Amino acid sequence: MAQHPLLDSLQWTIPEGQGCLQRLPSEQVLSQFLQLFASRGASSDAKAGMIRDLLAILEAVDCQWLFGSCHPNAAPTLLRDVVVALSLYAAPPQQQEPEGGGLPSGDPSYAAVASRAADVSLGFISIVAKVESAKGLERLGTAVVGPILRQVAGPLYLFAVTHVAERLWTTPKTRRMAQELLDGLLRASDCRSVPEFLRGAREDETGWLAVVVQCLKPELTKDTWQRSPATKHVFSCTLQHVTRPWLGPHLEKVLPPSLLLSDDYREENKILGVQCLHHIIRNVPAADLCQYNRAQVVYHALFNHLYSKEAQLLQVVLLCLLDLLPILEKALQRLPHNPQLVTPSDEVLQLVLTHMESEHRLPLRRVYARNLPAFVER
Repeated sequence: MAQHPLLDSLQWTIPEGQGCLQRLPSEQVLSQFLQLFASRGASSDAKAGMIRDLLAILEAVDCQWLFGSCHPNAAPTLLRDVVVALSLYAAPPQQQEPEGGGLPSGDPSYAAVASRAADVSLGFISIVAKVESAKGLERLGTAVVGPILRQVAGPLYLFAVTHVAERLWTTPKTRRMAQELLDGLLRASDCRSVPEFLRGAREDETGWLAVVVQCLKPELTKDTWQRSPATKHVFSCTLQHVTRPWLGPHLEKVLPPSLLLSDDYREENKILGVQCLHHIIRNVPAADLCQYNRAQVVYHALFNHLYSKEAQLLQVVLLCLLDLLPILEKALQRLPHNPQLVTPSDEVLQLVLTHMESEHRLPLRRVYARNLPAFVER
């Protein structure tokens, strides 16, 4: 027999109780859901039942009940708490990557994540559809939708991006549902694409990047990012969508995580971090990069990778350095009383030639030979 813990606690049955539900404020229903969902004794089956109950409620009511029956400040906050709680419920399991790199593909917990993500996606799609409908209602409109989006757009975007790509914890079904959620969020935000959602439609618009990065911040610290298998992919994917001139104002938020990734001991993460750094270098004004010695910090991080014996990593590092060196050297030339006789370009070229001369591995020799002319011509 199916469990209905949320409906039972509200003394509501399906379908006869719909009128009873309409007399209950949405604030009470959402608060009751959060209380039950967070209770320590709630089993996985009970939580799955609560989500089914919540989905049934969302399908039975209109946006006026969901957004209009709460205290003006309660609806956005409660919805945010519900979205965050459900996102954590359907998140990939936190685990440290093995030293050899790569997560175990046969982990049965990934199948459970996909099942949870499918149920949660249905609820999120319903919420976003009601946000979109509310925009056209005179009693609600942008005055209500705006505060709601400010609270839920970031967590909803992160959930969708976590499950939209082909990963160990996704299936064709969950990827399709995540894409449907992302498309609905774009419509509700009046955006035509993910880049427009993140950066804004015009240069003078803010977009949602700052909100998204702020939501990601707890997962992007030195102590936490390696335990969440999705975080690095979500951050990298999000960063690549934002280009010049919109990325510059967010430099201090996106540079530290990129350096953190590039400093990892796993080659996969180093490559991802260097690719993030390269995107930043190409899309942030040189003056901003040189401020507070940021360019020097990035240069030293990249220079250390030149000692790597991994051809794929070396290739992305050399390409990144080719774009960074002109910026760095122009900044050094402007310094008063600069006695530097050996430039960063000289240092890189000298090290590349030294390694190339003694290198016997063919993949590495090819990388050196492919990139050497560009450094010589500089």
